[in-house]
Amino acid sequence: MRTQRLNLCCAAVLLCLLSHPATAQQAIVPVKREFRAVWISSIANLDYPKRPSSERVALKEEFKNLIDQYKKLGFNAVIVQMRPAADALYDSKQVPWSKYLTGAQGRAPYPEFDPLQFMVEEAHLRGMEFHAWLNPYRATADLDTLSLSPVHAFRLHRDWMVRYGNRFYFNPAIPEVRQHISDVVAEVVDNYDVDAIHFDDYFYPYPEKGAKLADSSDYRFFGLGFRSIEDWRRSNIDALIETVSQRVKASKPHVKFGVSPFGVWRNKDKDPQFGSDTRAGVTCYDDLYADVLKWIRNGWIDYVIPQIYWNIGYPPADHATLLNWWSTVVQDCHLYIGHAAYKVGNNAEPAWNDPGEIPRQIRLNRRTAKCLGSAYFRSQSVLLNPLALVDSLALYYAPKALIPEMPALEQPLANTPKLQTIWPQKGKVKLKWKANNVDKTHPPRYYVIYRFDGDYAGNFDDPRNILAVTPMGAQSRKLKFIDDSAQAGLFYTYAVTAVNRQHSESKPSKPRAILKKPQGLRGARLGGPAGVRE
Repeated sequence: MRTQRLNLCCAAVLLCLLSHPATAQQAIVPVKREFRAVWISSIANLDYPKRPSSERVALKEEFKNLIDQYKKLGFNAVIVQMRPAADALYDSKQVPWSKYLTGAQGRAPYPEFDPLQFMVEEAHLRGMEFHAWLNPYRATADLDTLSLSPVHAFRLHRDWMVRYGNRFYFNPAIPEVRQHISDVVAEVVDNYDVDAIHFDDYFYPYPEKGAKLADSSDYRFFGLGFRSIEDWRRSNIDALIETVSQRVKASKPHVKFGVSPFGVWRNKDKDPQFGSDTRAGVTCYDDLYADVLKWIRNGWIDYVIPQIYWNIGYPPADHATLLNWWSTVVQDCHLYIGHAAYKVGNNAEPAWNDPGEIPRQIRLNRRTAKCLGSAYFRSQSVLLNPLALVDSLALYYAPKALIPEMPALEQPLANTPKLQTIWPQKGKVKLKWKANNVDKTHPPRYYVIYRFDGDYAGNFDDPRNILAVTPMGAQSRKLKFIDDSAQAGLFYTYAVTAVNRQHSESKPSKPRAILKKPQGLRGARLGGPAGVRE
C-alpha cells in the first residue's frame, strides 16, 4: 500500500509538471547528445523473451512492442543479451540456440528466422543503436548439464570448464578459451550490422562464501613470471579484452567494444593513489580480476559503463563520489553511467523510495562534463514504472538526443544534404532531400530533421528543435519525411543534416520555410528559403 501511495503521489507531481510545460523546461536543461540505453536481459527470461517460444511471429511482435516503448521514452540505444550462458539468441555455427529463446537448448525458432538480424533491423528502423551483449565466461546457469546441447562447449571441451558455486564457467587461464570467445564475437561482428559488442561485469566469478576457484594447478603451469596468482588472473582477463578488441577492429573498425564493470574499481585503502573513496566489499581489480583502467589506458575499449548501483549519499559507495572518480580516470574513452532501476521502490535504503533519486542522478551526469549518458538495469524494472520512473524518464528524455560522437572510429564526414522540396500532403508537410554527391562507399548512416517555429532557422544546438531522426543504415536510404505534427496557420522552417557512423553531423542543409495552410486550402508557393515568405 505504501508503494502504491508513493506511485500516486509521484504521478501527481509529474502530471503537474507535464501540465505546465514552461515549468518543466525551466527545471530540466536538455542536452543534444546523450547516450540513453537500457539493458535487456535474456537469461532466465527476465526481459526478453518473457517466456520461451519457438514461434517466429510471437518472438518478433514481443521485441517490437518492447523497443517501441523505449523509442517513445526517448531512448536511443538498446543493449540486448544475445549470449546468456555459452549459447545464442541468433543462428550460430559456434554455439547452440539458447533455451531461453525456444525452451530447449539447440532448438531453432520455427519457421526459421534469425532473431539477431531481426532485432538489429528493428532497432535501426527506430533510429536506435543495437549493442550485442555477450557474457564471455558463464558456461551454465546451474549444475544441470544433462539438458545441455550436444554441441555446447561443456560437452565438446569439458577440460575448458571450471566449477565455482552452482555454475560452470569457462576457465580464463586456457588460451583456447580466449580464442573460442574471440571466435564467438567475430561471428557476430562479421555477420550482423551491430553497433557494438558489449561485455558485462562477469569476468572471474563474484566471490561466494565457502567456494574456492580450482586454478592453482593452472597457475603453476601458465603463471611463470607472475608475482602472485592475482596478477596472473588479471593478465588472463587482459589478454581476452585485448584479443577481442583487436578482432572487432580488424573486422569492422566502426563497431564499438564496450564493458560495464562493477561500479568500484578499487577502494582507496587498497590503492591510496588511484582507488576511490569507497568501502565496497567487492571490487573489479581485487575480486573480479578486471583491471578496467588498464583497458582504458591501452585503448582496448571504446566505452565504459560502470554499474554505479548505489544511491547518492550511500556511505560505503556514494553514487556522486563514484561518478566523480570515474570521470577523472576515464580518458580517450566514452563514459556512461549504469543506473539501478531495479532498486527503485524495491530497496531498504530510504533513498530508493524517493522518486527523485534517478532524476538527481541524471542531473549529476549532465553536470559532469566527462559523462556522456546513461544505461538502466534492467528493462522490466523500468517498465514496471516503480515510483513513476517511466514518467520521470519521459520528462528528462522528452527532447530527442543524438548519440555522442566517437571520433576514434575515424569515419569520413558525410556531405551536406540538399533539402529540395517541401509541400503539403493531405494536411501534412512532406520533405524531400538529396544526398548531395555522397561518397557511395561511406553513405550517411542517418539524417536529422530540424524544425524551427517561424520563417527563419534557429539554434541547431538546441535538441528541442530536432523533429526526427531517420532510420539507421540501409533503412535510411528513403530521403523523405512527413511531418504530421505541424499546425495550420503557422510558419515553420526546416533543415536536414547527414550523420556518419561515428555520429558526426554534416553542416545543415539550406533551411526552407513554409506556411502550413489548413487542409484543402490553396496558398502561395511553398518551400521557399528561410527568411523569405513566398
